[in-house]
Amino acid sequence: MKNRLACAALLAAVFSITSASAQNWEVTKLVPGSAFHGVHGLAIDKAGHLFAGSVAGAMLYEVDISGGTAKVAIPAPIGMADDIAFAPDGTMAWTGFLAGDLYSRKGDGPIKKLATGLPGINSLAFRKDGRLYASTVFLGDTLYEIDVEGVKPPRQIMEKMGGLNGFEFGSDDKLYGPLWFKGQVAKIDVDKAELTLVADGFKVPAAVNFDSKGNLWVVDTALGQLVRVDPKSGAKTVVAQLKPSLDNLAIDDNDRIYVSNMADNGIQEVDPATGQARQIIIGKLALPGGIGVTSENGKDTIHVADVFAYRTVDGATGEVTEKARMHADGVTLEYPMSATAKGNDVILSSWFTGTVQVIDGKTGATRDMLHGFKAPHDAIVLEDGSILVAELGTKSLVRVSGEHGKDRTTLIGGLEGPIGLVGGSSGEVYVTEAFAGLVSKVDKNGEKTVIAKDLKMPEGLARGSDGKLIVAEVGAKRLIEIAPDGKITEIAANLPIGLVGAPGGLPTHIPTGIAIGASGVVYFSSDIENAIYKVVKK
Repeated sequence: MKNRLACAALLAAVFSITSASAQNWEVTKLVPGSAFHGVHGLAIDKAGHLFAGSVAGAMLYEVDISGGTAKVAIPAPIGMADDIAFAPDGTMAWTGFLAGDLYSRKGDGPIKKLATGLPGINSLAFRKDGRLYASTVFLGDTLYEIDVEGVKPPRQIMEKMGGLNGFEFGSDDKLYGPLWFKGQVAKIDVDKAELTLVADGFKVPAAVNFDSKGNLWVVDTALGQLVRVDPKSGAKTVVAQLKPSLDNLAIDDNDRIYVSNMADNGIQEVDPATGQARQIIIGKLALPGGIGVTSENGKDTIHVADVFAYRTVDGATGEVTEKARMHADGVTLEYPMSATAKGNDVILSSWFTGTVQVIDGKTGATRDMLHGFKAPHDAIVLEDGSILVAELGTKSLVRVSGEHGKDRTTLIGGLEGPIGLVGGSSGEVYVTEAFAGLVSKVDKNGEKTVIAKDLKMPEGLARGSDGKLIVAEVGAKRLIEIAPDGKITEIAANLPIGLVGAPGGLPTHIPTGIAIGASGVVYFSSDIENAIYKVVKK
């Protein structure tokens, strides 16, 4: 209860400050926030406390199972935890997926870095004798033994297993784990470096865990299923049908099963006897980044790049509608982090996968998926139907046309952190240069004119029908309005934007989104709260 009251007080304080700062604008929360920034690894300590990890938020949380709340146990950036494990002596270890680091901590003692330089470090488990093993997945495919003192370098055991994800040692001292890319569960003799098939026929198995009876439990992220497997025969039984985008599971001493869901930003408790699921904690959104707005008959629809899902929000009621979620079977989606919308086109982009996705805003169907970009942070449709991409990795605006975007030309290069992008009325575009603190105008011929300078990390931007730009100045935690003559006006301050996540900063970052509806209502995403706000002129 204390946690809830403290949280409520904090949110009330933030909200009151936000509202007070907007002298001519009123700021209100349209979609409420949630506890995590995407939730992944789960583990339970000897005392029965549940811990959960977040990669994008780079935090490790302790979850109050009965109260349905969570508090930060290890803050960013070293709290990044794709997986968590407890040693026989109670030491907690966790993996920093993007940073490539592996940490441990015993009780309230100092945090020790056990390994570094392992991008994609994903899953880990302790052996009964206290030895520690970890794998890289997605950014690698290797199994290591990790020195628990952090002195010796990781010792490679195997590689190219097929995506050895959330694993655990069985009573036979073999390492059991899912092979993400093969749809299999395997066991590994880590002493002999031998892999043996246990069960097959999964769509995308994400993690396994044993209960006290020796049953092996598997979550299938694509199908949203919790499956019981006989480790000897490989026989499978689907016990619970949940939603796709499952990530991990943990089982306590009473064989209660806890399952994390990335897209729901939530954790469920599943009864292994009945398959009934109880929601412990959940969010309306997972981790909102860029947003776009379409308006029809006076109604605004906000299109949200929610990292683990693509969702829309009713601009009047705040009702959230899910259009697609990550890893669901038959769904095309690749960790959307930015979104723009124009007419019937919704454009999602992801720096993590280097993709730009074109979606039919009415049907939600994917019209095209363009690959091979270098950290695309925003993309817009131009008047001629071509797409302009703010490519952070090359410091460029890239014009894309032709079949599946095969024709690509650089409109302008040398931009310092191109993040937000919006079109003008005469074919020009405007771009935020986050690293240089600039908002610039780029003409059709690639000529650049600086519109505003000396800003602190400008990211998302939108353009109103009056020609004024609204910019999320993330470093100053405020929204500003830039008039065509360059005059800057603050319209809202002390905003919950600018999540400090993974070490290294951009591009390992979720941009703050800004969009303007037809009536002039401004919407922005809060990466700190996982919320959507609206800003209305008084």
